[in-house]
Amino acid sequence: MSVKKKPLVVVTRKLPDSIETRMRELFDARINLDDTPMSPEQIAEAARTADVLVPTVTDHIGADVVNQPDCKLRLIANFGNGVDNIDVEAAHARGITVTNTPKVLTEDTADMTMALILAVPRRMIEGASILTEGKPWPGWSPTWMLGHRIGGKRLGIVGMGRIGQAVARRARAFGLQIHYHNRRPVAPVIAEELGATYWESLDQMLARMDIISVNCPHTPATYHLLSARRLKLIRKDAYIVNTARGEVTDEDTLIKLIEGGEIGGAGLDVYEHEPAVNPKLVRLAKAGKVTLLPHMGSATIEGRVEMGEKVIINIRTFLDAHKPPDRVLPSML
Repeated sequence: MSVKKKPLVVVTRKLPDSIETRMRELFDARINLDDTPMSPEQIAEAARTADVLVPTVTDHIGADVVNQPDCKLRLIANFGNGVDNIDVEAAHARGITVTNTPKVLTEDTADMTMALILAVPRRMIEGASILTEGKPWPGWSPTWMLGHRIGGKRLGIVGMGRIGQAVARRARAFGLQIHYHNRRPVAPVIAEELGATYWESLDQMLARMDIISVNCPHTPATYHLLSARRLKLIRKDAYIVNTARGEVTDEDTLIKLIEGGEIGGAGLDVYEHEPAVNPKLVRLAKAGKVTLLPHMGSATIEGRVEMGEKVIINIRTFLDAHKPPDRVLPSML
């Protein structure tokens, strides 16, 4: 009796051990044991040999990859919610299904967003460095290391999807007033629950907020949504928190405005050209003007395992000739 050949699944980065073990059981899984990012040539080769590709945000799957004459891919099962690393339209035109892992990292990312909302005005990283970097600490003083309270301040959320709403719930518990800009207003029951004020005009909202949280995905429509012009609308004592995508903000202009005292500061977990981080941002961080994290918003063990489980479900459903639950279509972007 012949044994059915398992589909070849190429995984571009190292995943949690439990997920890799399960993938080996179910598929002919080619695992990236040392977690070295694959080169464009290796990605192209994987597309020519694999039935399923499991990329991450660090892997660019462009039209040049999927349009290779000998491209064998049938499914791109992205390990991540955002799919700005994939040319979904080109894949769809080629008959390649694309999936992602939504609804898994909402709470983790919202937690990190709230941490940055707190860290920037209370100067947490700046204060911690006094003890960890051997700087002199004279002891408690009534006027030393003063920051700002956040209770009663206005929070403007750019992008009121799942993560934006989760941020709003946390922020409201800290006494922040919730404002938001979105393509359309949220359902009245959600707006009432969050006490949220909708701004159709992003410009008008930005000009009136104390804190701005970027929680929208990166798409062609949101590239530099916070443009140079819009950043100049922000109040001098306000600050920006971004745990979404660096490309949403004109990073060079943001740096110039913070350096010139035209924006109060920023808490950033993502960067426009990551993994490269602008040296000017690092200098601002050392001066206590910004708080920087290395893209840690979704970095929890629980979250990564749940992402892997979703990838496996999407692959198995697809191979069983059913529509994967997390299919991504060009019209959805």
